[in-house]
Amino acid sequence: MEATEISRLKTTQKHFFNTGKTKPYEVRVESLKKLEASIRSYEPQIFEALAKDLGKSETESYISEIAFLYEEIRFALKHLKKWMKPKRVSTPFTQWPAKSYLYLDPLGSVLIIAPWNYPFQLVMSPLIGAIAAGNCAVLKPSELSTHTSRLIEEIIAKTFPKEHVAVVLGGIETSQALVAQPWDHLFFTGGTEIGRKVMTEAAKTLTPVTLELGGKSPCLVDSDTDWEVTAKRIVWGKFFNAGQTCVAPDYLLLPKGSTEQFIPLLKATIESFFSKTPEKSPDYGRIVSQGQYERLKKYLRSGKVALGGIYKDEERFIAPTVLTELSWQDDVMKEEIFGPILPVLEYESLEQVIGQIQSRPKPLALYYFSKDEEKTREVLKRISFGGGCINDTLVHLANPKLPFGGVGESGLGKYHGKYSFDTFSHEKSVVKRSFWLDLALRYPPYLDHIKIFRKLMR
Repeated sequence: MEATEISRLKTTQKHFFNTGKTKPYEVRVESLKKLEASIRSYEPQIFEALAKDLGKSETESYISEIAFLYEEIRFALKHLKKWMKPKRVSTPFTQWPAKSYLYLDPLGSVLIIAPWNYPFQLVMSPLIGAIAAGNCAVLKPSELSTHTSRLIEEIIAKTFPKEHVAVVLGGIETSQALVAQPWDHLFFTGGTEIGRKVMTEAAKTLTPVTLELGGKSPCLVDSDTDWEVTAKRIVWGKFFNAGQTCVAPDYLLLPKGSTEQFIPLLKATIESFFSKTPEKSPDYGRIVSQGQYERLKKYLRSGKVALGGIYKDEERFIAPTVLTELSWQDDVMKEEIFGPILPVLEYESLEQVIGQIQSRPKPLALYYFSKDEEKTREVLKRISFGGGCINDTLVHLANPKLPFGGVGESGLGKYHGKYSFDTFSHEKSVVKRSFWLDLALRYPPYLDHIKIFRKLMR
């Protein structure tokens, strides 16, 4: 889509928003229900598109891309009336008689740019928040997940008029043209480097942004853990969606001397999940594009391949892989992996490893496995990260009462549940005063009123 067409679409949505038709509670509820009904009716096509783009099984697609959305919609419908209600807050004595309120206003026309790794969910999830808050929206799915993106365009076109919700397909030039427009909010999910560029461009039009980025999320294991359960939960979290998850454990930190004992547990777990031939497993995905595949293959040269390391060019297949004998200076430790490769490093003490994590950019997620409550408190107190789990991986995303978002280089802003509603709303402050008391103290000439004001403000 050309820049002029994008500008016309944005103007169309602005005019529609200004009619007030997206704001009533009943319209928001109806829109959310229509979206849910459309997703349900398109489930077979969604499964097919995700299988073509990422090699996902129906079960994995349902868990991570569809059921998640049903829960978000159900949660929004249950609480929307309460979220929309103006909130009464206290008023200072000096303004009496008066009442103070917070009103939640929709922002207007918002832009949602989504990535390719969860190409359906990461378009629809922020859209749910935008609709619940009463906005119009333009969606830009990833050009890498082509089958899913085209399906999203079809679903949205059949569900909403384009003046309410529209989809724009295209590559980098289209994204650049979209970002150049002055939106009422820009919601971007993707890599940190592109996130920087998005924020730079948005600043030119003073467009507020939410940036859901990523980074290297550590998985820290204490010697006092249940090793078998730990292995299962790490393997599941790391190799779900073939490792193409922004909050996947990026690298594993083990107590000194424990790697040799833990590798067999990882091996047994990988084989129990995906068999000894994961390329034949219906539950193991593929890398989304040739560019991503070639990038990941280079990491296989780092350290020593302790498990996996097998790849098949014709399928863009990389087996679940564990690397050992690494240092922090290896290429695989310099940027987010975003694939089925798990580097393993050892640490001497908790103090040492906390320092190593603190010296790097704040991660989007952190996972800590331990039975020791004191050590757990120390990790949570001293390490800043977006969100995470104790004794598990990934599952913090599935609770709509918890915000999802990064900190520092891993992101800006948050969403899920009410946090999505808040992200796409403006909190408007209003004071309502009575006419019956109007003290002369506030008006000039002030004379020696400052003495009275000092007493009132004590």
